Amino acid sequence: MASITSIGIGSGLDIESMITQLMAAERAPVKKLQAEASSLQTKLSTYGKMQSALSTLRDAAATLARAGTWQATTGISSDAAAVGVTTGAATLPGSWAVQVQRLASVQSNATGVYPSADALVGEGTLHLELGSWGADGSSFTPQAGRGVVDISVGPPAQSLAQLRDKINASNAGVVASVLTDAAGARLVLRSAATGEANGFRVGVTDADGHNSDGLGLSALAFDPSAGILTMAQALAAANAAATLNGLPVSSASNTLGNVVDGLTLSLNKVTAAPVQVDARPDAESMRKAIDGFVTAYNDLNKLIAEQTKYDAASKTAGTLQGDSAAVAMRSRLRSLLGESSGASASFGRLADVGFDVQSDGSIKLDQTKLANGLANLPELRKLFAHDDPLGDANDGIATRLRALADQFLGIDGSLSTRQDGLRARIERNQDRQAQLEDRIAMTEKRLRAQYTALDRQMASLTGLSGYVTQQMKAWSSSKGN
Repeated sequence: MASITSIGIGSGLDIESMITQLMAAERAPVKKLQAEASSLQTKLSTYGKMQSALSTLRDAAATLARAGTWQATTGISSDAAAVGVTTGAATLPGSWAVQVQRLASVQSNATGVYPSADALVGEGTLHLELGSWGADGSSFTPQAGRGVVDISVGPPAQSLAQLRDKINASNAGVVASVLTDAAGARLVLRSAATGEANGFRVGVTDADGHNSDGLGLSALAFDPSAGILTMAQALAAANAAATLNGLPVSSASNTLGNVVDGLTLSLNKVTAAPVQVDARPDAESMRKAIDGFVTAYNDLNKLIAEQTKYDAASKTAGTLQGDSAAVAMRSRLRSLLGESSGASASFGRLADVGFDVQSDGSIKLDQTKLANGLANLPELRKLFAHDDPLGDANDGIATRLRALADQFLGIDGSLSTRQDGLRARIERNQDRQAQLEDRIAMTEKRLRAQYTALDRQMASLTGLSGYVTQQMKAWSSSKGN
């Protein structure tokens, strides 16, 4: 008898289809669990979006609850081309008259004219030293903590270009360049930084034995305190000099940093008359902080509304429709917007400064009321940012909202608790699916074994039936003869 290679051949029954239908029935509970897992995962994802939106709102509230937000200033100059101004966190509103008598400068020296940048200067050693010159140039005070930088030149003799590169590589605080014009080439040395303390002198040990005769390397010598002036000075190192409300101020650079409580002045040119600079409240940055809060609140409000609604027309429910935690959070946030605060004597509620809550729970700003609030910054700051150690009644609204958001977002908050619960349910669901899959696999294996045995038995009976039929036909045939 030929071996059976496919279940159902022996019996003629569609056993594979029968097993498939039976397994489909067995898998019905798994499909139900899979649908439940998908729903749980969608809820968890939605809670993640709510957590992100609430975190954004918390940060926006924290910005409004920060005193520095309401102390921000911006700098304004009556002549920014002459005197620029920026303010810092510590800058208080104020006005100053700034007159610039002198800009900070570098010391600049130049050699005589050479035929080209390739012309040889000589060989020996240059000695570069930073410091400050006396008023008449007769004295030199070296910079504290810096020594003399020696630069070996040759042999053989070096060109202007080679000497320039050696000086620039020495990190001596002096920058070298070659200036070329119709007359020829000159080596120019200048201080790397402005300020009278960044002047320099150049000593020379010339290989020809003459250190100040203006020939060879000594053409670069410059030390008025020793009467050596073979290298000409084009510009002296100097500090910037100005007056601030009539008081003299100076700086090694043309930037006067933190000259008055975080105020920074940029001196760009000498002025014939004082330039008015002001530090004024930065209403633009405050409006930006308020707008950021309103946007964050409205985004969260819209998200919760969409996820908890029920659309009667389409008979569809949001992912969190009926979810008590989401509904309670939205209700609590909306309630807080309407609360009163004793922090400010002028503004008791957010509505007083233009925060109008609409029927859908969103905030719409009344720009006129907000402008009136910004005109009274001390009281507006209290309404938002006051933090009373004695109790919540006098806390600012932003201070309260930041604390409320922290509660929701905390490890024991409703959002975290609900997410943890959803994760636990998803994990149990997956475990149950795995158990059912194992049971289904065992059931399918058992059914296939049973149907295979049945198929073989029926094949055997079919063969026996055929044999009996054949014998009876043969017997009948022999009787007829």
